[in-house]
Amino acid sequence: MTVSRRTFIKTTTALAASTAFTAPAIVRGRNLNDKLNIAVIGVGGRGGANLGAVSSENIVGLCDVNQNSLERAASQHPKARKEKDFRKLYDHAGEFDAVVVSTCEHTHAFATLPALQLDKHVYCEKPLTYNIYEARVIREEAAKHKVATQMGIQIHSGNNYRRVVELIQAGAIGPVREVHVWVSRVWGWQPTAEDARRYGDIVFTNERPAEESPIPAGLDWDLWLGPAPYRPFNNVYFPGPKWYRWWDFGNGTMSDLGSHWNDLPFWALDLKAPLSIEASGQPVQPEIAPASMQATYEYGARGDAPPLKLTWHQGINKPQIWTDGKIPKWGDGVLFIGDDGMLLSDYGKHVLLPEEKFADYKRPAEKYPPSKGQQAEWVHAAKTGEPTLCNFEYSGWLTEANHLGNVAYRAGQKIEWDADKMEVTNCPAAAPFVKREYRAGWKLG
Repeated sequence: MTVSRRTFIKTTTALAASTAFTAPAIVRGRNLNDKLNIAVIGVGGRGGANLGAVSSENIVGLCDVNQNSLERAASQHPKARKEKDFRKLYDHAGEFDAVVVSTCEHTHAFATLPALQLDKHVYCEKPLTYNIYEARVIREEAAKHKVATQMGIQIHSGNNYRRVVELIQAGAIGPVREVHVWVSRVWGWQPTAEDARRYGDIVFTNERPAEESPIPAGLDWDLWLGPAPYRPFNNVYFPGPKWYRWWDFGNGTMSDLGSHWNDLPFWALDLKAPLSIEASGQPVQPEIAPASMQATYEYGARGDAPPLKLTWHQGINKPQIWTDGKIPKWGDGVLFIGDDGMLLSDYGKHVLLPEEKFADYKRPAEKYPPSKGQQAEWVHAAKTGEPTLCNFEYSGWLTEANHLGNVAYRAGQKIEWDADKMEVTNCPAAAPFVKREYRAGWKLG
């Protein structure tokens, strides 16, 4: 079955017409005490957590390529329809109002697009899509429909990020011209098995395994692969999070933790598309994403804000100012460098630097109230028509930017980015990293 607008519209339009969400719920007269009918695609691992977070609503559909995960979820929601192929779930689109997508990264867009086309509210785990082209498709499709969308950046709902954004936007440290983001997770290709063990990672070869392992009972390997190129099953891919290191299925730490950590400067500084990106790090491997690398983004001026240089540091790579001990050596962090000072933050805390300069600083009034929670915000938006902070317009741009770091890394040179044309203008060899061909039987759009 091909995932395309034509297919879904042809098979479901009549059924969905009576339940399509084409206007804010408050306009339709939905009572806030009414419950959404939700289908959940991907119910193991992170999907299980998302399922739990929306279980106060009506769970009417469950889908997972792993029968074991599906049955566990079904034991908690015995009345829900069960499917292992999300394309078949959409054959019954009239049964649900909203969809939660928690599949692996390489199938996010394929599970999300038909929901948007059928005017369903969508919550999708991060990263929103596997590559830039898919992010663009999802963002533009979401803009056509009056539905609530949200990407799963749970830390975005925390009070700490909200206070940091307020400080930066209030000008606490003056115009920001430089940002450093660093994460210490060292997952990915390691030069030796000793290096992998040192950092607590799984020992991987840098080549695709030739041997085939027995497929675990209950797993539909062909459906798990979805649009990705076919390869025999091997236990280095499954279960998660093993798969996310392999280029065919994910994009390593850059797109995964980048969704959380780059989110803070993206939000605070109102970023969208960079002008250029230059990356470096371990030698590029054809099969596996790196454990350690860094990428520097150059953004143009935005309104009154000056041009910006943002550098992502991953694994053992750290900013020079951190290495030199000129700031607290937090394991992971975001450092904003402004004309009048610095602000250092992680998930749960932040500090204005130098501390003595800001000892008597009066904080701005709080602009962002406490969150209901990332999933709860989405449910509330679906019922009221209120916007979400991590909607697909915002998270689509964030996802594109994160992927561009890997595009520059894999291209092996500084790349110039034309966002309007969705094209690397100075390196034709980068094109396959922006958009890829799909396996036979799979089509997006």
